[in-house]
Amino acid sequence: MRTDGELTTDTDTTAHWSLVVPLKPLVLAKSRLAPAVGGVPRSRLALAFAQDTVAAVLACPAVRDVAVVTDDPVAAAKLAAQGARIVPDLPGAGLNAALAHGAEAVRERRPDAPVAALNADLPALRPLELARVLGYATGFPRAFLADRAGIGTTLLTAAPGIELRPGFGGPSRRRHSASGAVEIPLDGVDSVRQDVDTPDDLTAALALGAGSRTTAVLAADARAARG
Repeated sequence: MRTDGELTTDTDTTAHWSLVVPLKPLVLAKSRLAPAVGGVPRSRLALAFAQDTVAAVLACPAVRDVAVVTDDPVAAAKLAAQGARIVPDLPGAGLNAALAHGAEAVRERRPDAPVAALNADLPALRPLELARVLGYATGFPRAFLADRAGIGTTLLTAAPGIELRPGFGGPSRRRHSASGAVEIPLDGVDSVRQDVDTPDDLTAALALGAGSRTTAVLAADARAARG
């Protein structure tokens, strides 16, 4: 069970950020996790990851609101019940188009909002670590946080009036750096870096302390396996 310890920062954590979280249809999610999760349907695990991610985002003192871009009706209902705004994926053209669309939807309501795109598979996310990252990003037009592997990106930010220009997928750390975004160099924010695509990622997230929905899904499967 995750516990969020005290974490201090000298950056401003005023609740003014809008976060955009993309979520593909659950039946298509997390195919690489299949060998590691026994009888757990991947769709249930992907939903649990997203629910834990959104819960932590909404508990972050730097965040004002969160928009989830998805066309999955089950995920939309569950995440809306948690307090997320659901934005249909009208472009239907993949991850980065969905994120750009979500950022535009956020700014239709809050034109001066700083916006951040965040992965939906951060089940160990800690609100105060996210606040530290966003506090650091406040000083730059665009900034990003590399994932634990140092290849991808888990978070990309854009200041008010600045286009998000997402380039997620594959070696996105290099892509975002090349686009002019500043890399966030903070230590001690492992929960914001730890996305889950592979069995090793899941092990690392559980070691950090995954959220209640992820642990509940895995515990139920373990009980079923024991008969």
